[in-house]
Amino acid sequence: MISLNSFWAALPREGRWLLSTVAISTLGRGLVLPFTLIYLHEVRGFDLGVAGGLMALIAAVAFVVTGPSGALTDRYGARVVMLGGQVCMVAGTALLAFATTPSAAAVALTLIGVNFGAAWPAFNSLIASVVEGEVRQQYFGVNFALTNLGLGVGGVVGGLFADVTRPETFTAIYLADAVAGLLPLALFLGPLRHLHGRAPRPPRGLAGPAAPSYRAILRSPAVRWLTLLTFVATFIGYGQFEAGLPGYARQTAELSTGVIGAAFAVNTFVIVGLQFGVMRRIRGRRRTRVLVGMAGLWAIAWLLVGLGGIAPGGLVAAIGLLGFGLMFGIGETLLQPTVPAITNDLAEDHLRGRANAINAGAVQAGTVAGPVVAGLLLQHGQGTLLIVLMLAGCAAIVVLARVLEQHLPDAANGRLPAPAQAAARANQSVRCDQSPGPRRTPEHTTMTTSGEPSTASHPG
Repeated sequence: MISLNSFWAALPREGRWLLSTVAISTLGRGLVLPFTLIYLHEVRGFDLGVAGGLMALIAAVAFVVTGPSGALTDRYGARVVMLGGQVCMVAGTALLAFATTPSAAAVALTLIGVNFGAAWPAFNSLIASVVEGEVRQQYFGVNFALTNLGLGVGGVVGGLFADVTRPETFTAIYLADAVAGLLPLALFLGPLRHLHGRAPRPPRGLAGPAAPSYRAILRSPAVRWLTLLTFVATFIGYGQFEAGLPGYARQTAELSTGVIGAAFAVNTFVIVGLQFGVMRRIRGRRRTRVLVGMAGLWAIAWLLVGLGGIAPGGLVAAIGLLGFGLMFGIGETLLQPTVPAITNDLAEDHLRGRANAINAGAVQAGTVAGPVVAGLLLQHGQGTLLIVLMLAGCAAIVVLARVLEQHLPDAANGRLPAPAQAAARANQSVRCDQSPGPRRTPEHTTMTTSGEPSTASHPG
């Protein structure tokens, strides 16, 4: 079975450094993640529609920045792009702590959006350049679990500390978030200063007739369907985390910030506690089928949230919100090891920045649309319609996953060839302390610059 010790032993030094700081650096983000909409609306007094629009500004800016960031990552390396983005993140979070007008908040959230657009594709590209094969999917899952550990602890502390009647408490947690953001800067300027995350472009005869471009990558039907699926999943998932979910909980379900923080904590600790077991269960299974299971769990989660509209302000509403944290978290443990792994298994090394930028762009588009739609619906008292829309999105994911399955090569869909499955079962029973680096699967399916899938053999 997959264990933390065997996984850690299979990582190169750079991979260990990246994981070692994840939980701490994300703790600051957890302090403010559930409360940004509440901060803008209830503390700074912005109209709910304005607050939702400001929340969407983060993703809108990120969406604009993502495309150029992917190309810059391929050209100059992931480390340089991540450093620039992190500087913007620290500055934006510090400014938001003192933002008392919509214009000041807009500048702060724009800087934060620049980081999201730059860092996301760059970070996934950097991970993919450090670890390969089966270890890569495990890495995405473990990284997600550690990220949520930091977010969960931060959410608990933020929920207990933040008080809408005392604006200084919100100023304090945003400043703490800015300080936590200095840790990644220190990491890339120190122990990982040699890690550029840039892959050399192969000779034109090997790369295909077309020059590297987003258009060439998007010619692949698998990439297009994956991008659409990612957008829908983000719209009904993370696009609601900072707007629709807390907004519904406050306006419709009439719950306190403490209950909201507790729901985020349940969500996080479920992810941390179950991620390793889930990775063991989904190993070797079709990733598209895993996504279908995720959609079912998320549908249950949103039905539980809807209980707050039936019995607002009481125990039923609170249990429903906590139940959402549980079911949605289990679904996330299925999502996060799969979509990034599909994206990077389809991409060639010298196109990895663009490939991750396409996926990140779908995420940003979903987080643009999510807060805007949620804010408008809640402003007009249409909480029930919001829940119905989320359920429709879950059904759409099922359909999209089944269509995507028809276009994915087996390797990109998590189905190892028979020799690799036998080797994987054998490797589960021994320690990996004799292998300082990751292993490749016997076949690694990539996406060429012409947009057509190809299968290249690599030495084991």
